[in-house]
Formats: sequence, structure tokens, C-alpha cells
Amino acid sequence: MIDHGKKSVLGVMIDAVDYEAAVDRIIRAAKEGRPYGVSALAVHGVMTGVEDDEHRYRLNDLELVTPDGQPVRWALNLLYKVGLRERVYGPVLTLKVLAAAADQGLPVFFYGSRQEVLDRLVANLEDRFPSLKIAGAEPSKFRTVNAEEKAQITDRISHSGAQITFVGLGCPRQEIFAYEYRDQLRMPLLAVGAAFDYHAGLLVEPPAWMQSWGLQWLYRLLQDPRRLWARYLKLNPLYLALLVRQMMKFGRATPVQSKPAAEVRVA
Repeated sequence: MIDHGKKSVLGVMIDAVDYEAAVDRIIRAAKEGRPYGVSALAVHGVMTGVEDDEHRYRLNDLELVTPDGQPVRWALNLLYKVGLRERVYGPVLTLKVLAAAADQGLPVFFYGSRQEVLDRLVANLEDRFPSLKIAGAEPSKFRTVNAEEKAQITDRISHSGAQITFVGLGCPRQEIFAYEYRDQLRMPLLAVGAAFDYHAGLLVEPPAWMQSWGLQWLYRLLQDPRRLWARYLKLNPLYLALLVRQMMKFGRATPVQSKPAAEVRVA
């Protein structure tokens, strides 16, 4: 088990953990009924924090932020010599947490995406984990909600009996959800993004060699260039340039100052 705590990557605090440590932390928080915000960040997720002071505050306030992308893992190894042998990728982390939850009888809830995706996701997971207790699933409203609606969402998840909630709203909305709902729900909230689509069978994973070489972004870009070209062709070079600058300071970068985030109430 590897757990070196939080380390700054461009001012965003990433936990230098492996899968075993991440799952252990999440399951312990679930058993203890503690608020526990979790996100798995690749380059795009890190850069949402770099470019937005308020969102950086949210990310740095989450209890666990794993290195979802290979370039984020490489940054941790280069800057801090933490010896991470693999990234902690959201879709894989999802399966490992679900396996542990099934083994220990912890009910789970899924929030986000569309109803048709949730239906396929739940069916696939019930086949894969027969002992898994699925307390409920609710699609995104794809908009901001008022205080009353937020309270209703919180009540539905709380009263379902769930002890872990998986959130699939896309970055950065899912991290905002984890940050804003965790204190009321008092359980781990895992912002896992595309994991819903992958495990529903709607997205295909790139070849293993592309994943190991940090080229998953290229695979996704080729699948959906119109939507993703600006994200990757702008943010990836900027990430590398800023990382080189941090490395030139001998890896001693501290979190960049941020300001408390205003409530958004995404759903």
C-alpha cells in the first residue's frame, strides 16, 4: 500500500496513493459515516483547478484526489519521488470500491448521467457483483438547483440507505457536487466521470498500450474531435509548460492561494 499524502501539482493537491490505499480510505470513511469527497483527476481536471481560484479551493478541500491520468502520476513521481507504479484511474477505482462494498455489505447509490445510462449501468453491475446492494440511482437534472431541490436530492440519497455515492456529472460539475453535498450526506462521494458510460457499455476503453503511454486523451480526441479538440490541444501543452516551471523550482511548489468557493448547487 502506498500513501504519501497530498502533493502539489501546479497548486492542485493530489494524493500520492495507489489503488489499495484509495479503496481502504474510502471504505473506512463509509463505515464511519464521515463526509468524504473523492475525485480522480487527469490533466483536464487538474487544469480546471489551475485556471479557476474557486474551483482550486474545492479540489484542495476534498479528502481524496487521485492521479487519474498518467501525466499526473508522472508529475508526482518526478517532483516527489513517490514511486507510484500505476495511476488510480476513475473507472478502475469504481470497480475496486464496488467490489469492496459488495464484500462488506455497504449499499451504494449512483447519481448523474441519463436514466438510460443508469439502467444499463445498474444491470451490468448486478451481473458483475451479485452481492452488491444498490440502494438507488438518480439521473442528473443537467442544471443548477435551488436550495429546496438540493435538500430533496440529499434526502433521497440519505433515506435510500446508501453508504457510498458515485457521482457521474462530468468535470468539473461532479467535483462541485462532491464538495457541496458531502457534509449533508456524510458518506464518501466519488466523482468518477466517464466510469458510468464505460461500465454501462457505452464507451470503449483505449488499448492498454495507449493508456500506459498516457495517450488516452488522443483516443478520446479521435472519437469526439469537435467537442474535445479545444480542451486537449490547449490544456495539454499548458500543463506541460507549467509542470516544467514547477520542476525548475526543484519540486518545492506549494499550493497556489485560492479563495473560498461560492455555492453553485449543481445536479
